[in-house]
Amino acid sequence: MDLRYFINQCAEAKELKRVTTEVDWNLELSHVSKLTEEKKGPALLFESVKGYDTPVFTGAFATTKRLAIMLGLPHDLTLCQSAQQWMKKTITSEGLIKAKEVKDGPVLENVLTGDKVDLNMFPVPKFFPLDGGRYIGTMVSVVLKDPETGEVNLGTYRMQMLDDKRCGVQILPGKRGERIMKKYAKMGKKMPAAAIIGCDPLIFMAGTLMHKGASDYDITGTVRGQQAEFLMAPLTGLPVPAGAEIVLEGEIDPNNFLPEGPFAEYTGYYTDELHKPIPKPVLEVQQILHRNNPILWATGQGRPVTDVHMLLAFTRTATLWTELEQMRIPGVQSVCVLPESAGRFWTVVSLKQAYPGHSRQVADAVLGTNTGNYGMKGVITVDEDIQADDLQRVFWALSCRYDPMRGTELIKRGRSTPLDPALDPDSDKLMTSRILMDACIPYEWKQKPVEARMDEETLAKIRARWHEYGIGI
Repeated sequence: MDLRYFINQCAEAKELKRVTTEVDWNLELSHVSKLTEEKKGPALLFESVKGYDTPVFTGAFATTKRLAIMLGLPHDLTLCQSAQQWMKKTITSEGLIKAKEVKDGPVLENVLTGDKVDLNMFPVPKFFPLDGGRYIGTMVSVVLKDPETGEVNLGTYRMQMLDDKRCGVQILPGKRGERIMKKYAKMGKKMPAAAIIGCDPLIFMAGTLMHKGASDYDITGTVRGQQAEFLMAPLTGLPVPAGAEIVLEGEIDPNNFLPEGPFAEYTGYYTDELHKPIPKPVLEVQQILHRNNPILWATGQGRPVTDVHMLLAFTRTATLWTELEQMRIPGVQSVCVLPESAGRFWTVVSLKQAYPGHSRQVADAVLGTNTGNYGMKGVITVDEDIQADDLQRVFWALSCRYDPMRGTELIKRGRSTPLDPALDPDSDKLMTSRILMDACIPYEWKQKPVEARMDEETLAKIRARWHEYGIGI
C-alpha cells in the first residue's frame, strides 16, 4: 500500500473531495483544510495550487472512518474499537512479516542532484500567519541509522523549508533521533538522513511502537498482512518506502543549528519560539527522489481537532491500552486518549469493577505507564456501560455518577511537555499537576441508582423493522 492507494480508498468510501478551484499555498490552502477538518469533512486533494502542477493532500486522518480505512478495518469502527484491533494485531502477533528489500520502485522515477535540487519545486504551504515560514511537512518520517548498533530509526518530525536546499528539523532533546545525532557529533561526522514525504500512512503508526527485533516496515507489513517493500536510497543507503511520493536525501551537521519556527503547535498555541526562534538541526538536501507527478502530503496543526490530533489520539490510545494489558490490569473495557484534548492531555478508561478501589487502581496505572506519564493532566474512569470515546455518555457519568469530593484526587507533580501552554512561562520546571476523576458508581454501594433502560425485546423488534419507519438514520 502507498499514499495513492489510500487516497483511492478514501475516494471509493466518499471520504475524499478533489478541489479543482485554484488555491494559494500561502494560508489559503491550509485554512480551507482546517475549516473542513473542524466540520468533520472529507480529506482534500488540492489539484490546482497557484504556481504549481503538484497536488497537495490534506486531512488524511481527520475522521474515525478514515482511520479505519487506513488500518484496513470496517469503516464503522470507533476510535476505541480501531485502537483495540491495532493492539490485538501487534501485541498478540506470534510472527512478524519481515519487510522485503527491492532494487527499484516508483520513488526512483526521478532523481535530482546538484543544481536541480530546489525545494521550491513543491507547493510547500504556509499554515498560519505567525508561522516562521513554509513547512514542507509536519508528518515527515526522517530515516536515521545508529552508527554504533546499525539500527534504523524512523522519527516523525516537522520540517521548515529554510531555503531552496535546507530544512530545519525539530529533533527534540532526549528523543532517539537526538541520541543518534550525538553519536555522530562524537565521531566528528555529519549524520546521513532521508526525509520521507508521502507513503503508506500506517508507517506513522508503526513508528509509535517499540518491537524488539522489528523495523517499522516489519510492523507495517505485519498489520497489513503482507510484506512491506523498501529500497536503499541511492545517496545515503538508508531504507525508504519503494512507493514513497518524495524523499529528500542529505546530511545533518550535529554542530550546525539554525533558527527554526515558530509553528502553530498541536495544542493550538505557539511556544516561546514566537518571541525567539530556537536553533534546530538542519537537513542539507543533496538529492531529491520523487515519483512522476508526485503528491505532496501536508498536515497542519493548530487547535483541535485536526487529522494530527486524531493520529495522536489513536496512537496514544493504542499504546496506552497495550501497556495496561501488559500490566494485567483486570476489567479494562476500553481506553481513549481524547483527540479533543490535543491527543495527549486527557484519558478516559471504561472498566468493569470487580472490587472496592478498582477504579482508582486503573487511574493510577494509567499514570504509571510510559504513555500516561508524559504530559497527562487528567484521567476519567467510567463504568463498563460507557465506551471511553463516547463523550456524550462520559459527561452524563460526570454529571450523574461523579461526586467531586468523593471522586477527585489531585496530584501535585507530574512530568509535562515543553509544548504545554498552561505551564508558567516564568518557570523552567516542566511539571504539571494532575487530576483523577472517578465517575464510576462505587462498587461497594449495596443500593445503586436504577437506570432508566429501554426494553431489549422491544428494541430487537424495532431494529428488525427500522427500514419500515422511513426515518432514514
